[in-house]
Amino acid sequence: MQGSLLVSPGVERRQAAALERAAPGVLRLVLDLEGPTPGIESVEAAYFSGDLFPDNVRPLARSLREAPGLSWLHTFSAGTDDRFFQRMLEQGVRISTSSGAGAVPIAQTVMLYLLALSRDLPGWLSDQAARRWNPRSVVDLQGRRLLVVGLGPIGLAVARLGQAFGMRVTGLRRAPKGDEPCETRRLDELPALLPGADAVVLALPLRPETQGLLGATELAAMKPDAIVINVGRGGLVDEAALVQALQSSGIGGAGLDVFEVEPLPGESPLWTLPNVIVTPHSSGTTPSNGPRADEIFIENLARYVRGEALRNEV
Repeated sequence: MQGSLLVSPGVERRQAAALERAAPGVLRLVLDLEGPTPGIESVEAAYFSGDLFPDNVRPLARSLREAPGLSWLHTFSAGTDDRFFQRMLEQGVRISTSSGAGAVPIAQTVMLYLLALSRDLPGWLSDQAARRWNPRSVVDLQGRRLLVVGLGPIGLAVARLGQAFGMRVTGLRRAPKGDEPCETRRLDELPALLPGADAVVLALPLRPETQGLLGATELAAMKPDAIVINVGRGGLVDEAALVQALQSSGIGGAGLDVFEVEPLPGESPLWTLPNVIVTPHSSGTTPSNGPRADEIFIENLARYVRGEALRNEV
């Protein structure tokens, strides 16, 4: 590695010793959050760490525009569908991610949605607020059919937790590998599987072929008590069709962490529908995520210096 490495002030503070071990003697530049970063023209590699999102994305983007020798960018996030990353790829910059760092907490949030919606937690909370004693039956997860669409680190973690709750799990991915922890089918088989699903979890990236994966036709094919959960990208679902299905009891409920427009506009019906749980794109935000993302970056830094294949390269 001939050039320098650009990191955030937080990463330098937390990981200086580990960075030195991974890339001995490589000059590290610390991103200036207020103005130009001295020496930015020497940068060969950069780390877009979670502590820069969302408030300090602009200083990073501004600095990277002044780094003509940038060869590799590692990002804390799993998704790289944003135009920022696409421009980098078009410019020949290699991109790798810390995909998997948030998989377990996101999968746990998925189970939270499933438990809350199957047991009508919103209704119970409403009864509690009204001091209303209203005994009623709830739905077991055990024995229910769960479709996990996308078997990256998040989907695999969801599949394992679903099985632990006694659910009958089927995963879908573009090309089954044969080593998945559950029955696995091709992604193009989704329409045929939707009518038998009690819950559908979307945990895959947004690409042209996955845009609007769940639209009006797909939602109409689902059971009237089925649950839709999206922890992938908002564009995977036709949001207007989803609202219509929820309002008309075409499906039973939805747990949504991602949306077509973020932040979710205040006028969206999703905020007030009683069968919807809205979380602000934070299903995997825990204090341990940052260190896990850093570990993947540091591993990749050592690989980059040695000229080896990068983990999670786009």
